[in-house]
Amino acid sequence: MIEVRRLTKLFGDAPAVRDVSFAVSAGELLALVGGSGCGKTTTLRMINRLIEPTSGTVLIEGQDVSALSGHVLRRGIGYVFQRVGLFPHMTVEQNVAVPLSLLGWEAGRMRGRVGEVLELVEIEPALRQRRPAELSGGQQQRVGVARALAAEPKLMLLDEPFGALDPLTRDRLQRSFLRIRKRLGLTAIFVTHDMVEALLLADRIAVMKDGRLVQVGAPQQLLASPADEVVERLLDTPRRQARAFDELMAGVAR
Repeated sequence: MIEVRRLTKLFGDAPAVRDVSFAVSAGELLALVGGSGCGKTTTLRMINRLIEPTSGTVLIEGQDVSALSGHVLRRGIGYVFQRVGLFPHMTVEQNVAVPLSLLGWEAGRMRGRVGEVLELVEIEPALRQRRPAELSGGQQQRVGVARALAAEPKLMLLDEPFGALDPLTRDRLQRSFLRIRKRLGLTAIFVTHDMVEALLLADRIAVMKDGRLVQVGAPQQLLASPADEVVERLLDTPRRQARAFDELMAGVAR
């Protein structure tokens, strides 16, 4: 579905991404994980050409994305990011309809699709005429996901979409997204700094540091054989949480 070949991005003389290559199969979710400044968001944005690469190639279903104009490319890719980016003067329904309007859908078809995706992300009808400021953070993020799904994309790119939410809301949305992705068979690349989130959502995880890929593999592979101390440190948090949970349950059993 997606093939990234030797992708590199320089800002001036400073490399933000260095010679990154990976592939994502249809229906797979790849998580890009790493600390701030590791190049994961820059890599994501080069896939839909929000940032133009200095060198390298991105293929989507075998087509070089550089052959397409940026706006045409992006209309076929769902994109969700942390700050949602809803239009404050528009209602929920109007926000979700924006990509469909840009694609020229007729009004009846557009209304039907907006209702479908809002139901999919569990936004009840009573909220659909509200504006973003009248919604909770979790509700806003659900609307952002609905907008990304509206045009029936095969591919979604998600840039830390749940990072600003409280833990309970974040957990609910992670599980909701997991259900939606599997139901629709979406291919996705998901950027996060949180290894626990990556282990929960991803089929494979790509760890980045200093603009380079350190290790790519299934969650079980990383847990069993971390490539170096960078991956080991990222795995420390989920391991500590797992141990704490085991100790808690053992105490309850006693």
